[in-house]
Amino acid sequence: MKLDISFTPDLVAMMRAEVAAGQKAVSVTMAQAGADLKSAWRGQITGAGLGQRLANTIRSQTYPKGRNSLDAAALVWSNAPVIVGAHDTGPLIRSGSGFWLAIPLPAAGKAQGGRRITPGMWEQKTGLRLRFVYRSRGPSLLVADAVRLNTRGQAAVSKSKTGTGQVTAPIFLLVRQVKLPKRLDLMRDAERAQAAILGSIVRNWVEGLVGK
Repeated sequence: MKLDISFTPDLVAMMRAEVAAGQKAVSVTMAQAGADLKSAWRGQITGAGLGQRLANTIRSQTYPKGRNSLDAAALVWSNAPVIVGAHDTGPLIRSGSGFWLAIPLPAAGKAQGGRRITPGMWEQKTGLRLRFVYRSRGPSLLVADAVRLNTRGQAAVSKSKTGTGQVTAPIFLLVRQVKLPKRLDLMRDAERAQAAILGSIVRNWVEGLVGK
């Protein structure tokens, strides 16, 4: 006796379709999770007043590229990790040389290109020498003598021969260390995104099957 057994519908085809649906569900979920987390981090950065330029350093990418996979993963990162990380952790910052941190005051102005100016840059820019003023209470100072303040409140070389309008202007505050305030909580959004992944995979998988 010979038996000829067949299944309708084709179980092999059904299993292949099921795997394909799962691959798509996982990949779609991870791509959306990455995009949502990127958006959330960018929103935190702009909401903290750190600017759109820094927010735009947040990027996301889904792997593997160009195909669906049950092992799909999303990576979200910043192209400025040191800056973003500092605002996320609120670190204690000390001078790398073990001496003072020089914090520019409004009278210091900016370096070329709008960069944060240093004492060396300021002296090179103005041709003037800074004088150290020690204070036992409060931060010590670097000051410039016999300068004038322009309309923007920045110290400039005085050409007065009589001393009219000349002042001694504080240019930099000197501190041993500074605690950067924590302005971001990136882990909070990352944990929320991670917690939503499983439910999103299930929804996308079921919707994918129903939509066939």
